[in-house]
Amino acid sequence: MKKRTDENIFLAVVAVALPTMLEQILSVLMQYVDTAMVGHLGAKATAAVSTSTTITWLIGSIPVAFGVGAMTMIAQAIGAEEKHKIAQVAKLSLLFAVGVGVVVEAICLAVCPFVAGWMGATSEVAPAATRYFFWVSVPIVFKSINIILAAAVRATKDTKTPMYIGVGANIMNVVLDYIFIYVLNLGVDGAAYATCISAVAGGVLMLLAFFHHPEFRFEGNFFDTEKEIQRRMWKLAIPLLLINVASTSGYVVFAGLVSHMGTIIFAAHSIAVGAEELFYIGGYGFKSSANTMVGIAYGEQNYPKYRKVCVSSIIATVAIMTISGVLLYILAAPLMGIFTEDAEVIALGSRVLKMVAFNEPFFGLYIITEGIYYGLGRTKYPFVIEFCGMWLVRILPTYIGIHFFGMGLIYVWCCMIADNVLKAVFLTVPVKYLWKKANK
Repeated sequence: MKKRTDENIFLAVVAVALPTMLEQILSVLMQYVDTAMVGHLGAKATAAVSTSTTITWLIGSIPVAFGVGAMTMIAQAIGAEEKHKIAQVAKLSLLFAVGVGVVVEAICLAVCPFVAGWMGATSEVAPAATRYFFWVSVPIVFKSINIILAAAVRATKDTKTPMYIGVGANIMNVVLDYIFIYVLNLGVDGAAYATCISAVAGGVLMLLAFFHHPEFRFEGNFFDTEKEIQRRMWKLAIPLLLINVASTSGYVVFAGLVSHMGTIIFAAHSIAVGAEELFYIGGYGFKSSANTMVGIAYGEQNYPKYRKVCVSSIIATVAIMTISGVLLYILAAPLMGIFTEDAEVIALGSRVLKMVAFNEPFFGLYIITEGIYYGLGRTKYPFVIEFCGMWLVRILPTYIGIHFFGMGLIYVWCCMIADNVLKAVFLTVPVKYLWKKANK
């Protein structure tokens, strides 16, 4: 009977993870096409789009924090069968989605003229980079709605609806890319218009799906939410926000350091980072699943179920990330060739991709354990680990190596790999004791 139960838990974890994985795989494939379309316009076009990539990651990480908070609270409420609390958190999720989106969009539009300069863009690249960042900032409210409400829907174990919407929006983006870039000859500006339109469409569709979802029954004044639920949301979201800001601001600084190493090196770095995305999607799919399933088990106060979810998630993630690492090593050069025709960029990018292939299982372990922490509502310790890893292991040695010892891109990626390995170790070791700590 125990073996049968274990199999059921494992299959449930996989079933919840698969649609998210498929959504992200198709999303990254669409981004590959998007990047390839721009890449074939030349190195300057690639640099113009890549200049603001890490800034857009930072922007996107802000609503993600509130999305994870909503996912955790809804999953725990479902496990505890607290229907009133589910509706309260759902309402609060929408209020945060709009509020966060408005604030972040206002900030982005205000700093838009300065982003290219901050990221070290050359005078040839800066005008196009500025226009691109402006247009991808316009629909941030809709992106915030999409991210936070999709997380709320996934907490109910409905991962198919966000998948359909995400895939549809990405297909729209690629189709519009082709029309704007090649048919209308709008170049980098065309790519920005396509991203803007598809983001608006994705946000509107997610909003409609959210209001029609059977788990979310809204009663009374929509703006009236319980103080305790608001307090709990902030308590979860603030450390998550700090985690994401520490991480993505680190990526911004990291990319800024690399951008000063020259156009070829920066292009190789940016394309390699984008190419690697497809190969850690499996880990993020299981992270979302672990967050939901651990949250439900915690709401039920079912420790055996929690333990089985953790074991199943970790085994599945490490296995799929090991396979991803092997494929990344084999396909490194062909992947780089998809995005650029520059032989020097391909050669350098494929070298660092082969290096990072050995890091994939550790990266998977790092992100799946984060999902376990989030499902239990424990977000402070991951913040400490993320901050120390990013800034003390990745950024500081990279800065010293580049500015004082003239180190190249290989060294830079070694710092990145060391960061991921150490975070995996320090997050995994305490997992065994998390349940007791969460119940104190």
